[in-house]
This record gives sequence, C-alpha cells and structure tokens, in this order.
Amino acid sequence: MSARSKKISFVGAQGDELAALLDLPAGPVRAYAIFAHCFTCSKDVFVAARISGALAELGIGVLRFDFTGLGASGGEFANTNFSSNVADLLSAVAFMRQNFEAPKILIGHSLGGAAILAAAGEVPEAKAVATIGAPADARHVTRGFQADLTRIEQDGEAEVELGGRRFQIRKQFIDDLDEHDLGKRIADLRKPLLILHAPRDEVVGIENAGKIFDAARHPKSFVSLDDADHLLTRRRDALYVAEVLAAWAGRYIGREEAEREEPAGNAVVVSETGLGKFQQRVTAGPHRLTADEPEAQGGLNSGPSPYDFLAIALGACTSMTLRMYADRKGLELGPVSVTVDHKRVHARDCTECAEGRDGYVDRFERTIRIEGGVADELSGKLAEIAGKCPVHRTLESSSVVVTKIAGED
Repeated sequence: MSARSKKISFVGAQGDELAALLDLPAGPVRAYAIFAHCFTCSKDVFVAARISGALAELGIGVLRFDFTGLGASGGEFANTNFSSNVADLLSAVAFMRQNFEAPKILIGHSLGGAAILAAAGEVPEAKAVATIGAPADARHVTRGFQADLTRIEQDGEAEVELGGRRFQIRKQFIDDLDEHDLGKRIADLRKPLLILHAPRDEVVGIENAGKIFDAARHPKSFVSLDDADHLLTRRRDALYVAEVLAAWAGRYIGREEAEREEPAGNAVVVSETGLGKFQQRVTAGPHRLTADEPEAQGGLNSGPSPYDFLAIALGACTSMTLRMYADRKGLELGPVSVTVDHKRVHARDCTECAEGRDGYVDRFERTIRIEGGVADELSGKLAEIAGKCPVHRTLESSSVVVTKIAGED
C-alpha cells in the first residue's frame, strides 16, 4: 500500500462495514473524488489502484472502497444488487462529506461507471462525472452469466463463475436491474460528463459509449482509449486515463482548489508522493510535474529523471535564447528544436574539457536543428548565441547551493 494511502472504513447502505482506501496527495488536496470499481472486483483491482494513485500524485484525493460483500468489506454479495451498489456509493459520499469534504469528482469503471451515473444526480457537490468502459444499461452485466439466467429464474438463485471465481446470484439481483432507467438518469444528470472507452473493449462494447454520449446533455466529452483492454492492465493506459481525468476535471473544480497553497515567489517545491521508491511531485507555480527514475534504477519511470530535467532546462533555454535573438535581429528563423544528450565521462576522454580537469565530468551534447535550415555564415553565430543561454552559463560556472533544514533560523 502506498505511503500516502489511508486505510479507513465506513458503514454501507445495508449496515455492514465497508473497507476503503483514501489515496492522498503528498501536498495540498485540490479536490476529492470517489472511484467505483467494476462488477465483482475490489478497490485493489489494478485499474482502480493505478488511476487513484496517479490522480493523487496530480493533487486529487481519491476514495476507493469495496462494495458490500466484496473484497475486505462485510456483508453477503448474494444479498446485494445494483440498487445497493448505488446506495453504498451514496454512503461513501456521506462519509466523505462528514469527515473530509464532499467529492467534486465521481469516477466509475465498468458497472461502477453505471452506478456512478445512477448516483451522480444525488450528489449536489459533484462538479464532474467520468466513466471508464461503462455499460449504457445496468442489465449489460448479465452477459457475463447469460447461460445461467434460466436456472436463476427457475430456482431463484444459482452459483455462477465470473472472472475465475464463483458468486451466488439471486433472482432479486436480476429483477432489480430492470428497475433502473439509466438513460433517463444520464439525460437528467446536468453535470459535465467525460466518457472514456476503448474501441476494442471485448467486455463492454464501444457502442455503449455512444449510447451514453447520445443520452447525455452538454457539456459532454468522449476520449478513445485506442487499443487498451477493459481492465486497463497496461500501466501506460491507466496513467493516460488519470492524466486526462485530472486535466479535464480541472476545468470544473475551480481555480481556488487548483491554486491552493502554491509556493510563494519563484520557489519550486519537490516532495515525495509515496508512490514507488523515487517518484516526486513537482510544484512550480500553477504547474504540476512528476519526477522519477527509470524502472532499471528502481523507479516507476512515471516522469523525467533529475538529470532529464537538467537537460530539459538546457534545451528549453537554448531554444528560447535563439528565438529572442532572431526576433531582435529581424531574422526569419524556422522552428527550433534542441536535442540534449547527457553522459558522465572521464575528463581524459573529454576533448572539450579544460586542461587540468581530473575525474569524471558531466558532458551535455547539444544538437540544434532549425526547420528549413540556415545559411552557413549564420550557423556559427547561432552556436555562439546558444552559448549565452543563462542555463548554459549556469552549468559551466561554479554555482553555489545553500542548504537549510526547515525549522532553522
């Protein structure tokens, strides 16, 4: 469990204790969200854990919980249905409202997405609603045990296999699904809606996204997840969903939440997220970035490494400096791109190093490309100007780093 995950519990709609995790940012919380997992899954399913963790890294606190009878929650699954799932969701909202802050973002995956759509109208504080691979009709869930429906109707219940596990499904579960008009709930939602769905989803077909989109009123958005699978088992797909969600929801949760406790002046704040071994949350004014190490170095590879950021600074400064020079001189300079390669080499192997250097040195090789090319007589001048970039000068000069421990005078 992430160091920034808080283990909690609350009472569900049927009176049972439900297990939950609250994934929190390392810094200030921009807003809270609730994530509802898929049918027969748990709060610990990969897609829920990965997206919640990534959203926390982006400043959003996310509550994910096990519905009654699933995961570590109490109660009997056989006694639950879609209505009880919706009621459990509203219990989670009530818990957040009383103990933290009512969720401004509601997120649901698969049948959890359908439950979110059914419950969202009863959460006045919710500013944004998002579904991931969600069905347009709650009864879609019966496709997973279609062959058992007759037996359930005749005997009142049956044990079915779902995802390699056995579950007791009762007739009341099937009957309850027919009581829900999800299309009407979607039409009456009147909240910004984001629909994320993979065209090749083999569990919940892409046509469901179209039905939800058609039923919803604006503002509504659709994002294709390309070749992702239903459970978003590839890490990059889950991270992409989290980044899209955070960027989209930022339009609706308000500037005051997004800008809360930003560092004063030009200070940059870097703090551990608790995700992985090295992942860092970087706050620079209103900007949120992620720093990490490659997987080969024990990191999650979720962001540039510290030396990558150093190379980024040199490349960006170089390009900006050349553009300023071209504008000042009235030069028609095509789009500039800069490639920076960083290596640690021994001074004796560094032909550009000053004599007398010993040991290892950091060597940055900078390649400047200008679309459309430049005249030969201008190339030398541009290389000279690139050398005047402030970051270049900082790297080549002897900088001073002053370290203080918080709490000192």
